[in-house]
Amino acid sequence: MYIKEISIENYRNYDELSLQFDNQINVIIGENAQGKTNLMEAIYVLAFTKSHRTSKDKELIKWDSNYAKIKGDVFKRNRSFPLEVIFSQKGKKAKFNHIEQKRLSDYIGALNVVMFAPEHLNLVKGSPQERRKFIDMEIGQIQPVYIYHLGQYQKILKQRNALLKDLQRQKQSDRTMLKVLTEQLIEHGSIVLKKRLQFLQKLREWATPIHDGISRGLEALTIDYEGSINVSEDTELERIIETYTSYYDSIEDREVERGTTLAGPHRDDLIFYVNDRNVQTYGSQGQQRTTALSLKLAEIELIDQEVGEYPILLLDDVLSELDDHRQSHLLNTIQGKVQTFVTTTNIDGIHHETLKEAQIFNIHNGQLLSER
Repeated sequence: MYIKEISIENYRNYDELSLQFDNQINVIIGENAQGKTNLMEAIYVLAFTKSHRTSKDKELIKWDSNYAKIKGDVFKRNRSFPLEVIFSQKGKKAKFNHIEQKRLSDYIGALNVVMFAPEHLNLVKGSPQERRKFIDMEIGQIQPVYIYHLGQYQKILKQRNALLKDLQRQKQSDRTMLKVLTEQLIEHGSIVLKKRLQFLQKLREWATPIHDGISRGLEALTIDYEGSINVSEDTELERIIETYTSYYDSIEDREVERGTTLAGPHRDDLIFYVNDRNVQTYGSQGQQRTTALSLKLAEIELIDQEVGEYPILLLDDVLSELDDHRQSHLLNTIQGKVQTFVTTTNIDGIHHETLKEAQIFNIHNGQLLSER
């Protein structure tokens, strides 16, 4: 799988840009604030129809423009097809093979992307929300139906929280509607939880040996799912529904008192242990970075296992954040099998055979200065 060409119009600081890419390593060089990350973001948006940097689509549209457009020519499963995402003041459109897709779940997964940026080094020690986003985005691109159930869950959760707030303020006392919303929340939440547990089981199978290799066999990584209810990946969906139902019944009064939903996938977390010690709390910066790198490399292998092809890898200013050992391990892993995009201010400090064969682009102020 690789992107053959990308064209962007009125996107961030770009008026118009069209680039053709090598199917191995592509390096984008430029000083800070010149458009390197914007280009990487555009590739990410082409895959997911939304940015990893902002939740406001209008911020992607160039100042004084009415729209932004990203088009890509993708090669996957022995065929080429176009993808297109358009943002305007009215919203966004996503097209697969020139046909607009009304549902995100019909679009996402056409292009598989793994991004590794400096903020992902904070995946381990950052907020639970960051780790939930990590797992949601990865499941969504290999099982698009997950996006539907997660979206329904979030929609119902918002309605349920509003109702709980009204009950808390005694604007109403009838809990009939609360029972209905709880049942709907459990229906979609149980599927979300089941798929997360199944995904995590597969992620562990890849991340554990990768982490062992990076740490030269000195550290053992384990990953636990910290959920609102006590179930495992082997628990049947019906049993998860029953467990959630019982638990929500037991905390209903407390939820009304607090005015918010106190349990469910939106409150769950991932916990990482190295040699049985919680990395978030007790791990060194090096251990936290090794864990984050192991997760990203495991993502690449897992997507290949599930989809049948390696995803595209975006390394946005992250190589300079890794020491020589972790840098080499990353580049050795992807060499020859993953189309990779690397942004950096310069490549002088990166000594690896992979980059000697790279296609190099120089970007300045949203303009392509040179290519070799």
